[in-house]
Amino acid sequence: MTNVYFHPEVAHDIRESFVWYESQAKGLGDDFINELESAYETITELPGVWPLFKKGFRRYILTRFPFAVIYRQSNERIYVVAVMHQSRKPDYWLKRATE
Repeated sequence: MTNVYFHPEVAHDIRESFVWYESQAKGLGDDFINELESAYETITELPGVWPLFKKGFRRYILTRFPFAVIYRQSNERIYVVAVMHQSRKPDYWLKRATE
Protein backbone atom coordinates (compact mmCIF):
# COMPACT_ATOMS: atom_id res chain seq x y z
CA MET A 1 0.00 0.00 0.00
CA THR A 2 1.24 3.47 -0.86
CA ASN A 3 1.58 5.87 2.07
CA VAL A 4 0.98 9.60 1.70
CA TYR A 5 3.24 12.04 3.53
CA PHE A 6 2.84 15.80 3.67
CA HIS A 7 5.26 18.68 3.92
CA PRO A 8 4.51 20.40 7.26
CA GLU A 9 3.34 23.59 5.52
CA VAL A 10 0.62 21.78 3.54
CA ALA A 11 -1.62 22.00 6.62
CA HIS A 12 -1.31 25.79 6.45
CA ASP A 13 -2.14 25.78 2.72
CA ILE A 14 -5.29 23.79 3.39
CA ARG A 15 -6.39 25.63 6.53
CA GLU A 16 -6.07 29.04 4.88
CA SER A 17 -8.13 27.95 1.88
CA PHE A 18 -10.73 26.18 4.01
CA VAL A 19 -11.31 29.31 6.11
CA TRP A 20 -11.61 31.48 3.00
CA TYR A 21 -14.13 29.15 1.33
CA GLU A 22 -16.18 28.85 4.51
CA SER A 23 -16.35 32.65 4.71
CA GLN A 24 -17.81 32.67 1.19
CA ALA A 25 -20.53 30.09 1.84
CA LYS A 26 -21.21 27.72 4.72
CA GLY A 27 -20.17 24.21 3.72
CA LEU A 28 -17.96 25.29 0.82
CA GLY A 29 -14.83 24.68 2.92
CA ASP A 30 -16.05 21.15 3.60
CA ASP A 31 -16.57 20.66 -0.13
CA PHE A 32 -12.96 21.75 -0.67
CA ILE A 33 -11.71 19.24 1.93
CA ASN A 34 -13.82 16.46 0.41
CA GLU A 35 -12.37 17.10 -3.04
CA LEU A 36 -8.85 17.07 -1.59
CA GLU A 37 -9.49 13.74 0.12
CA SER A 38 -10.79 12.32 -3.14
CA ALA A 39 -7.67 13.64 -4.90
CA TYR A 40 -5.39 11.89 -2.38
CA GLU A 41 -7.23 8.61 -2.90
CA THR A 42 -6.97 8.91 -6.68
CA ILE A 43 -3.29 9.85 -6.55
CA THR A 44 -2.61 6.87 -4.28
CA GLU A 45 -4.32 4.49 -6.70
CA LEU A 46 -2.63 5.85 -9.86
CA PRO A 47 0.35 8.00 -8.82
CA GLY A 48 2.14 7.98 -12.18
CA VAL A 49 -0.80 9.10 -14.30
CA TRP A 50 -0.50 12.87 -13.93
CA PRO A 51 2.19 14.65 -15.92
CA LEU A 52 5.49 15.79 -14.54
CA PHE A 53 5.28 19.41 -13.51
CA LYS A 54 8.51 20.86 -12.10
CA LYS A 55 11.59 19.38 -10.43
CA GLY A 56 10.26 15.84 -10.77
CA PHE A 57 6.97 16.62 -9.05
CA ARG A 58 3.57 15.84 -10.53
CA ARG A 59 0.46 18.00 -10.51
CA TYR A 60 -3.07 16.76 -9.90
CA ILE A 61 -5.58 19.50 -10.74
CA LEU A 62 -8.78 19.65 -8.71
CA THR A 63 -12.03 19.74 -10.66
CA ARG A 64 -14.17 22.19 -8.74
CA PHE A 65 -11.58 24.44 -7.12
CA PRO A 66 -8.63 26.30 -8.72
CA PHE A 67 -6.06 24.24 -6.83
CA ALA A 68 -3.55 21.54 -7.61
CA VAL A 69 -1.93 18.90 -5.43
CA ILE A 70 1.83 18.92 -6.06
CA TYR A 71 3.44 15.59 -5.20
CA ARG A 72 6.31 13.20 -5.89
CA GLN A 73 6.17 9.44 -5.91
CA SER A 74 9.02 7.21 -4.83
CA ASN A 75 8.65 3.49 -4.19
CA GLU A 76 5.68 3.01 -1.86
CA ARG A 77 5.54 6.65 -0.82
CA ILE A 78 3.78 9.77 -2.08
CA TYR A 79 5.09 13.08 -0.78
CA VAL A 80 2.70 16.04 -1.09
CA VAL A 81 4.70 19.24 -1.08
CA ALA A 82 1.82 21.71 -1.64
CA VAL A 83 -1.86 22.28 -2.20
CA MET A 84 -1.32 25.17 -4.57
CA HIS A 85 -3.75 27.82 -5.79
CA GLN A 86 -3.07 27.88 -9.52
CA SER A 87 -3.16 31.65 -10.00
CA ARG A 88 -1.40 32.93 -6.88
CA LYS A 89 2.35 32.71 -6.51
CA PRO A 90 2.54 29.48 -8.51
CA ASP A 91 6.19 28.74 -7.67
CA TYR A 92 6.09 29.42 -3.92
CA TRP A 93 6.31 25.72 -3.17
CA LEU A 94 9.64 25.20 -4.97
CA LYS A 95 11.60 26.05 -1.83
CA ARG A 96 9.80 23.14 -0.13
CA ALA A 97 11.01 20.73 -2.81
CA THR A 98 14.52 20.82 -1.37
CA GLU A 99 13.50 20.46 2.27
